[in-house]
Amino acid sequence: MSGQLKEVRNRIKSVTSTQQITKAMKMVSAAKLRRAQDAITQMAPYSRKLQEMLSNIVSSASGDMELPLAAERPAERVLLIPITSDRGLCGAYNANVIKVARTTIAEKYPNAEITILPLGKKGYDFFTKNNYNVIDNYWAVFQNLSFENVREAAIYAQQAFLEKKYDRVEIVYSQFRNAAVQNFVSEPYLPIPKVINEAGANNADFIYEPSKEVLVEELMPKILNTQVFKAILDANASEHGARMTAMDKASENANELLRSLKISYNRARQAAITTELTEIVSGAAALQG
Repeated sequence: MSGQLKEVRNRIKSVTSTQQITKAMKMVSAAKLRRAQDAITQMAPYSRKLQEMLSNIVSSASGDMELPLAAERPAERVLLIPITSDRGLCGAYNANVIKVARTTIAEKYPNAEITILPLGKKGYDFFTKNNYNVIDNYWAVFQNLSFENVREAAIYAQQAFLEKKYDRVEIVYSQFRNAAVQNFVSEPYLPIPKVINEAGANNADFIYEPSKEVLVEELMPKILNTQVFKAILDANASEHGARMTAMDKASENANELLRSLKISYNRARQAAITTELTEIVSGAAALQG
Protein backbone atom coordinates (compact mmCIF):
# COMPACT_ATOMS: atom_id res chain seq x y z
CA MET A 1 0.00 0.00 0.00
CA SER A 2 2.86 2.38 0.79
CA GLY A 3 4.21 1.82 -2.73
CA GLN A 4 0.86 2.85 -4.20
CA LEU A 5 0.80 6.01 -2.08
CA LYS A 6 4.31 6.92 -3.20
CA GLU A 7 3.37 6.43 -6.86
CA VAL A 8 0.33 8.72 -6.52
CA ARG A 9 2.41 11.34 -4.69
CA ASN A 10 4.97 11.29 -7.52
CA ARG A 11 2.25 11.71 -10.11
CA ILE A 12 0.75 14.66 -8.21
CA LYS A 13 4.18 16.27 -8.03
CA SER A 14 4.76 15.68 -11.76
CA VAL A 15 1.38 17.10 -12.81
CA THR A 16 1.90 20.14 -10.56
CA SER A 17 5.26 20.85 -12.19
CA THR A 18 3.75 20.47 -15.66
CA GLN A 19 0.93 22.84 -14.74
CA GLN A 20 3.44 25.48 -13.62
CA ILE A 21 5.14 25.20 -17.03
CA THR A 22 1.87 25.47 -18.98
CA LYS A 23 0.81 28.52 -16.97
CA ALA A 24 4.16 30.20 -17.61
CA MET A 25 3.94 29.41 -21.35
CA LYS A 26 0.42 30.83 -21.44
CA MET A 27 1.65 34.11 -19.92
CA VAL A 28 4.57 34.33 -22.35
CA SER A 29 2.30 33.64 -25.33
CA ALA A 30 -0.18 36.24 -24.11
CA ALA A 31 2.57 38.88 -24.00
CA LYS A 32 3.82 37.92 -27.47
CA LEU A 33 0.27 37.83 -28.79
CA ARG A 34 -0.33 41.41 -27.70
CA ARG A 35 2.67 42.64 -29.72
CA ALA A 36 1.80 40.46 -32.72
CA GLN A 37 -1.84 41.58 -32.58
CA ASP A 38 -0.81 45.24 -32.52
CA ALA A 39 1.42 44.66 -35.56
CA ILE A 40 -1.28 42.95 -37.64
CA THR A 41 -3.94 45.48 -36.57
CA GLN A 42 -1.77 48.32 -37.86
CA MET A 43 -0.74 46.45 -41.00
CA ALA A 44 -4.05 44.94 -42.14
CA PRO A 45 -5.91 48.10 -43.35
CA TYR A 46 -2.83 49.32 -45.22
CA SER A 47 -2.25 45.95 -46.89
CA ARG A 48 -5.94 45.51 -47.71
CA LYS A 49 -6.15 48.92 -49.37
CA LEU A 50 -2.98 48.31 -51.40
CA GLN A 51 -4.28 44.93 -52.55
CA GLU A 52 -7.63 46.46 -53.50
CA MET A 53 -5.90 49.23 -55.44
CA LEU A 54 -3.66 46.77 -57.27
CA SER A 55 -6.57 44.52 -58.21
CA ASN A 56 -8.55 47.53 -59.46
CA ILE A 57 -5.64 48.68 -61.62
CA VAL A 58 -5.19 45.20 -63.08
CA SER A 59 -8.95 44.89 -63.73
CA SER A 60 -9.19 48.26 -65.46
CA ALA A 61 -5.97 47.92 -67.44
CA SER A 62 -6.37 48.37 -71.18
CA GLY A 63 -5.57 45.56 -73.55
CA ASP A 64 -2.33 47.10 -74.79
CA MET A 65 -0.91 47.45 -71.27
CA GLU A 66 1.44 44.57 -70.47
CA LEU A 67 1.22 43.23 -66.90
CA PRO A 68 3.51 40.18 -66.65
CA LEU A 69 2.61 39.48 -63.01
CA ALA A 70 -1.09 39.30 -63.95
CA ALA A 71 -0.61 36.99 -66.95
CA GLU A 72 -3.00 34.05 -66.92
CA ARG A 73 -1.57 30.66 -67.92
CA PRO A 74 -2.77 27.06 -67.63
CA ALA A 75 -1.86 25.78 -64.16
CA GLU A 76 0.71 23.14 -65.08
CA ARG A 77 3.34 24.14 -62.49
CA VAL A 78 2.21 25.48 -59.11
CA LEU A 79 4.17 27.02 -56.25
CA LEU A 80 2.52 26.68 -52.85
CA ILE A 81 3.73 28.80 -49.90
CA PRO A 82 2.48 27.27 -46.61
CA ILE A 83 3.20 29.44 -43.54
CA THR A 84 3.61 27.40 -40.34
CA SER A 85 5.41 27.98 -37.05
CA ASP A 86 8.90 26.94 -35.94
CA ARG A 87 7.68 25.38 -32.69
CA GLY A 88 4.88 23.13 -31.53
CA LEU A 89 2.66 23.16 -28.42
CA CYS A 90 0.11 25.32 -30.25
CA GLY A 91 -2.72 22.83 -30.63
CA ALA A 92 -3.75 21.90 -34.17
CA TYR A 93 -2.41 25.13 -35.70
CA ASN A 94 0.33 23.59 -37.86
CA ALA A 95 -1.75 20.52 -38.69
CA ASN A 96 -4.56 22.73 -40.00
CA VAL A 97 -2.21 24.74 -42.24
CA ILE A 98 -0.78 21.53 -43.68
CA LYS A 99 -4.28 20.09 -44.12
CA VAL A 100 -5.41 23.14 -46.14
CA ALA A 101 -2.27 22.91 -48.27
CA ARG A 102 -2.84 19.24 -49.06
CA THR A 103 -6.54 19.84 -49.74
CA THR A 104 -5.66 22.67 -52.14
CA ILE A 105 -3.25 20.39 -54.00
CA ALA A 106 -5.77 17.53 -54.21
CA GLU A 107 -8.81 19.61 -55.22
CA LYS A 108 -7.45 22.51 -57.29
CA TYR A 109 -4.24 21.10 -58.80
CA PRO A 110 -4.53 17.29 -58.96
CA ASN A 111 -2.57 17.05 -62.23
CA ALA A 112 -0.14 19.91 -61.74
CA GLU A 113 3.53 19.75 -60.83
CA ILE A 114 3.65 21.04 -57.23
CA THR A 115 6.57 22.85 -55.60
CA ILE A 116 6.50 23.85 -51.93
CA LEU A 117 8.16 26.99 -50.57
CA PRO A 118 7.63 26.55 -46.80
CA LEU A 119 7.91 29.46 -44.39
CA GLY A 120 8.34 27.93 -40.92
CA LYS A 121 10.17 24.85 -39.66
CA LYS A 122 7.12 22.66 -39.06
CA GLY A 123 5.95 22.96 -42.65
CA TYR A 124 9.49 22.43 -43.94
CA ASP A 125 9.88 19.24 -41.87
CA PHE A 126 6.52 17.81 -42.95
CA PHE A 127 6.82 18.40 -46.70
CA THR A 128 10.45 17.26 -46.74
CA LYS A 129 9.63 13.99 -44.95
CA ASN A 130 6.71 13.35 -47.32
CA ASN A 131 8.92 13.69 -50.42
CA TYR A 132 7.47 16.89 -51.87
CA ASN A 133 9.61 19.09 -54.09
CA VAL A 134 10.69 21.63 -51.45
CA ILE A 135 12.61 24.91 -51.74
CA ASP A 136 14.65 25.07 -48.53
CA ASN A 137 16.08 28.61 -48.68
CA TYR A 138 13.46 30.58 -46.76
CA TRP A 139 11.89 28.32 -44.11
CA ALA A 140 13.82 29.99 -41.22
CA VAL A 141 12.11 33.37 -41.72
CA PHE A 142 10.62 33.36 -38.18
CA GLN A 143 14.06 33.13 -36.58
CA ASN A 144 14.60 36.76 -37.56
CA LEU A 145 11.21 38.11 -38.51
CA SER A 146 11.61 41.29 -40.55
CA PHE A 147 10.23 42.77 -43.74
CA GLU A 148 13.63 42.37 -45.47
CA ASN A 149 13.75 38.61 -44.86
CA VAL A 150 10.14 38.12 -45.93
CA ARG A 151 10.72 40.20 -49.05
CA GLU A 152 13.43 37.78 -50.22
CA ALA A 153 10.90 34.93 -50.37
CA ALA A 154 8.33 37.17 -52.08
CA ILE A 155 10.85 38.34 -54.69
CA TYR A 156 11.83 34.73 -55.42
CA ALA A 157 8.18 33.83 -56.10
CA GLN A 158 7.70 36.86 -58.35
CA GLN A 159 10.87 36.22 -60.36
CA ALA A 160 10.05 32.54 -60.75
CA PHE A 161 6.57 33.45 -62.02
CA LEU A 162 8.01 35.98 -64.49
CA GLU A 163 10.48 33.35 -65.73
CA LYS A 164 7.50 30.96 -66.19
CA LYS A 165 8.86 28.40 -63.75
CA TYR A 166 5.41 28.45 -62.16
CA ASP A 167 1.99 29.25 -63.59
CA ARG A 168 0.27 29.76 -60.23
CA VAL A 169 1.45 30.86 -56.79
CA GLU A 170 -0.76 30.47 -53.71
CA ILE A 171 -0.19 31.29 -50.03
CA VAL A 172 -1.61 28.99 -47.34
CA TYR A 173 -1.81 30.62 -43.93
CA SER A 174 -4.00 31.42 -40.96
CA GLN A 175 -5.94 34.68 -40.89
CA PHE A 176 -5.97 36.00 -37.34
CA ARG A 177 -9.39 36.81 -35.87
CA ASN A 178 -8.79 36.55 -32.12
CA ALA A 179 -6.86 34.41 -29.66
CA ALA A 180 -9.31 31.52 -30.00
CA VAL A 181 -10.31 31.81 -33.68
CA GLN A 182 -8.12 31.52 -36.77
CA ASN A 183 -9.30 31.09 -40.36
CA PHE A 184 -7.08 28.79 -42.41
CA VAL A 185 -7.15 29.82 -46.06
CA SER A 186 -5.42 29.28 -49.38
CA GLU A 187 -5.09 32.70 -51.03
CA PRO A 188 -4.12 33.30 -54.70
CA TYR A 189 -0.93 35.32 -54.98
CA LEU A 190 0.10 35.16 -58.63
CA PRO A 191 -1.18 35.92 -61.17
CA ILE A 192 -2.68 38.97 -59.48
CA PRO A 193 -6.42 38.30 -59.12
CA LYS A 194 -8.78 40.74 -60.77
CA VAL A 195 -11.73 42.39 -59.06
CA ILE A 196 -15.06 41.02 -60.23
CA ASN A 197 -17.53 43.90 -60.09
CA GLU A 198 -21.19 43.34 -59.42
CA ALA A 199 -23.71 44.12 -62.11
CA GLY A 200 -23.99 47.84 -62.60
CA ALA A 201 -20.83 48.67 -60.64
CA ASN A 202 -18.35 51.02 -62.24
CA ASN A 203 -14.59 50.74 -62.17
CA ALA A 204 -12.91 53.64 -60.44
CA ASP A 205 -11.28 55.93 -62.98
CA PHE A 206 -7.95 57.32 -61.74
CA ILE A 207 -5.69 60.00 -63.14
CA TYR A 208 -2.12 58.69 -63.03
CA GLU A 209 0.98 60.79 -62.60
CA PRO A 210 3.40 59.56 -63.86
CA SER A 211 1.85 57.16 -66.38
CA LYS A 212 -0.04 54.06 -65.33
CA GLU A 213 2.69 51.82 -66.76
CA VAL A 214 5.45 53.44 -64.72
CA LEU A 215 3.32 53.49 -61.60
CA VAL A 216 2.31 49.84 -61.89
CA GLU A 217 5.88 48.74 -62.61
CA GLU A 218 7.06 50.54 -59.49
CA LEU A 219 4.19 49.70 -57.13
CA MET A 220 3.32 46.14 -58.11
CA PRO A 221 6.37 44.38 -56.57
CA LYS A 222 6.11 46.48 -53.39
CA ILE A 223 2.43 45.68 -52.94
CA LEU A 224 3.09 41.97 -53.51
CA ASN A 225 5.91 42.04 -50.95
CA THR A 226 3.57 43.70 -48.48
CA GLN A 227 0.95 41.04 -49.10
CA VAL A 228 3.36 38.26 -48.08
CA PHE A 229 4.50 40.22 -45.03
CA LYS A 230 0.88 40.70 -43.95
CA ALA A 231 0.30 36.93 -44.24
CA ILE A 232 3.41 36.33 -42.11
CA LEU A 233 2.15 38.73 -39.42
CA ASP A 234 -1.26 37.03 -39.51
CA ALA A 235 0.39 33.64 -39.07
CA ASN A 236 2.61 34.91 -36.24
CA ALA A 237 -0.36 36.28 -34.29
CA SER A 238 -2.37 33.12 -34.97
CA GLU A 239 0.46 30.93 -33.67
CA HIS A 240 0.69 32.82 -30.35
CA GLY A 241 -3.09 32.84 -30.00
CA ALA A 242 -3.28 29.09 -30.65
CA ARG A 243 -0.45 28.41 -28.17
CA MET A 244 -2.04 30.57 -25.48
CA THR A 245 -5.36 28.75 -25.91
CA ALA A 246 -3.66 25.33 -25.90
CA MET A 247 -1.70 26.12 -22.73
CA ASP A 248 -4.86 27.41 -21.02
CA LYS A 249 -6.65 24.15 -21.84
CA ALA A 250 -3.62 22.17 -20.65
CA SER A 251 -3.68 24.01 -17.31
CA GLU A 252 -7.40 23.28 -16.92
CA ASN A 253 -6.82 19.60 -17.71
CA ALA A 254 -4.01 19.52 -15.15
CA ASN A 255 -6.44 20.86 -12.52
CA GLU A 256 -8.90 18.08 -13.33
CA LEU A 257 -6.16 15.48 -13.18
CA LEU A 258 -4.85 16.83 -9.86
CA ARG A 259 -8.33 16.71 -8.39
CA SER A 260 -8.71 13.08 -9.46
CA LEU A 261 -5.24 12.11 -8.18
CA LYS A 262 -5.83 13.74 -4.79
CA ILE A 263 -9.08 11.81 -4.39
CA SER A 264 -7.25 8.59 -5.27
CA TYR A 265 -4.43 9.48 -2.85
CA ASN A 266 -6.86 10.16 0.01
CA ARG A 267 -8.75 6.91 -0.63
CA ALA A 268 -5.51 4.92 -0.69
CA ARG A 269 -4.32 6.66 2.49
CA GLN A 270 -7.61 5.97 4.29
CA ALA A 271 -7.45 2.33 3.16
CA ALA A 272 -3.90 2.05 4.51
CA ILE A 273 -4.92 3.56 7.87
CA THR A 274 -7.93 1.24 8.10
CA THR A 275 -5.75 -1.77 7.35
CA GLU A 276 -3.24 -0.77 10.01
CA LEU A 277 -5.99 -0.25 12.62
CA THR A 278 -7.51 -3.62 11.76
CA GLU A 279 -4.14 -5.30 12.19
CA ILE A 280 -3.58 -3.57 15.56
CA VAL A 281 -7.04 -4.58 16.85
CA SER A 282 -6.60 -8.12 15.60
CA GLY A 283 -3.19 -8.37 17.28
CA ALA A 284 -4.52 -7.02 20.60
CA ALA A 285 -7.43 -9.46 20.48
CA ALA A 286 -5.07 -12.33 19.78
CA LEU A 287 -2.88 -11.39 22.79
CA GLN A 288 -5.91 -11.16 25.08
CA GLY A 289 -7.12 -14.53 23.88
